[in-house]
Amino acid sequence: VQLVESGGRMVQPGGSLRLSCVVSGFTFSTSNMCWVRQVLGKGPEWVAGINEGGELRTYEASVKGRFTISRDNAKNTLYLEMNNLKSEDTALYSCAKGLWSPTGPLGQGTQVTVSS
Repeated sequence: VQLVESGGRMVQPGGSLRLSCVVSGFTFSTSNMCWVRQVLGKGPEWVAGINEGGELRTYEASVKGRFTISRDNAKNTLYLEMNNLKSEDTALYSCAKGLWSPTGPLGQGTQVTVSS
């Protein structure tokens, strides 16, 4: 199982980012997937989940309306579009199997820093 995230960087409050997660080693198209984030010293926090076909998308309350999870099964890739970013969104973002919580290993993550 390999999950490789990218797209994180430093951005100003109110800015936007698009994260990607390319997976291999399992059948992506039949797997629910999610994004989680982690701040140093704290446990991982579930952010958003999407079912295998992409019809069901779920979000943590603080990101609902600002973040959009999506997937491209032909490219084995999971995405997270993040808009109106806030300082409290600063974290290491990782992808994993699972819908409402990670059910497998996390990728190495991509750092998102929201700061002026």
